[in-house]
Amino acid sequence: MVGSADGASPPQAHGVSPTKAGEARGRPILRGAVCVGLTVVLAACGNTDPDAGTNGVGKLSARKIEKKARAAAEKADSVKLSGKVVSKGQTYSLNVRLKRDGAMGKVSVNGGSTFWLLRIGKELYLKADARFWARQEKGGKQPSKSDVQAASKLDDKYVKVPSGDPAYRQLSGFADMQVLLDGLLVMNGKRDSDERGEVGGVSTVRVRGGGGSGGIVDVSLAGTPYPLRIERAGGAGTLRLDDWNKAFELEAPPKQQVVDYGKEIVADKG
Repeated sequence: MVGSADGASPPQAHGVSPTKAGEARGRPILRGAVCVGLTVVLAACGNTDPDAGTNGVGKLSARKIEKKARAAAEKADSVKLSGKVVSKGQTYSLNVRLKRDGAMGKVSVNGGSTFWLLRIGKELYLKADARFWARQEKGGKQPSKSDVQAASKLDDKYVKVPSGDPAYRQLSGFADMQVLLDGLLVMNGKRDSDERGEVGGVSTVRVRGGGGSGGIVDVSLAGTPYPLRIERAGGAGTLRLDDWNKAFELEAPPKQQVVDYGKEIVADKG
């Protein structure tokens, strides 16, 4: 055994043991790493971009968002439109699929009479029950049982609307994609666009005209910036626009189901 000259044991080092020294040195390093990590997390939370993963139109001015939505609608080949439109004192409930060369769907007037429209090119067909046609005969008044019975030959038949009929222009307006979109995508007043939301599960940015009184349009933040919801100025109706560019087929009705009405079709008043 090695010892000192006088036989005493060698002196031991005073202070912190190697293990404790390592722990002491590790603590400030660990604390520093935690602090840095926390700082990064907090910085990331503070800089969240609401437009991350979107089509980016939410960053644009209200006017530019509106312009892009219009452009997208004008380039589309088809759309499904549903909701209500108020025009000249009448409330029309629409559920219509439209494409550039035709349309098909259902229209209800003032929550009462309902008819179906089919347009293929310039050919326009109207389909309704006997009560609807009886009301046309009565000038929009409530028909009697005998009136309905007399109109039964038209029940659920396709009536071809002559292009010269006064009702052709009104009815075809519900079945013309360009005419409908031009009329619906109208806003008035100063534009603003600071509100985000969802329509049918799709993130949207809202553009308002005149604080909302001049119309509202919710524009998609996913993919093509299509208008997905419209509130018309002055409370003139609210509509959903879905299935943009979704293809569908139009077929002319069988000849045996087509009836020549032979008289002017008077637009129903309810």
